[in-house]
Amino acid sequence: MYIYQTMSNNFGYIDIILLAMIAGFIILRLRNILGRRTGHEEKIYSDYTKNFDELTKKNFNPKKSNPNVLEGEEKEKFLKGAEVAYETIITSFAKGEQNKLDSLLTKDMARSFSEAINQRNKNNIKSELTFIGFKESKLEKYEKIKTDFIATVKFVSEIISVKKDKDNKVIEGNPDRIKTVTDHWKFTKNIFSKNPNWYLAEIITK
Repeated sequence: MYIYQTMSNNFGYIDIILLAMIAGFIILRLRNILGRRTGHEEKIYSDYTKNFDELTKKNFNPKKSNPNVLEGEEKEKFLKGAEVAYETIITSFAKGEQNKLDSLLTKDMARSFSEAINQRNKNNIKSELTFIGFKESKLEKYEKIKTDFIATVKFVSEIISVKKDKDNKVIEGNPDRIKTVTDHWKFTKNIFSKNPNWYLAEIITK
């Protein structure tokens, strides 16, 4: 009986030693795999976050458009606006609507259009114009000159245009004929102006 108890006690001690050795081995393995805290973990994480933020700002923030270049969506919007201005100007000129013209022309151009309308009225000439549509509108040149942006646009349009005398007799054009007209118009806008509108500054004859 004594021998049995002694052997049982011995086996108990051996079991404890073996368990302690196994636990120590596991702890060593975990330290090797996970590493030790050295006190620099927060700094490393902060540096990584800072570098990632800088990379994001550098590579993913949208670039500001270059005001000296007109392209992409801005170019498309400009040409659509230019087409509206072109149609409005030629139809308003034919009707003698100086008020509408003044909002689309530079002061010099508004003066020239006003003189042409006054001269036409003086000669009792009536102008009639029907705008059919555009065949082409193209931005030919875009530049910055001093404090102004200048955009030259080529328009190819189809219209019906006639002039009549005081007796309503056609003296120029054909009311039954659609003609193709090619114009080169120069628009301008001050670079410091908060007004987004462009103004017709010159009609180029080619």
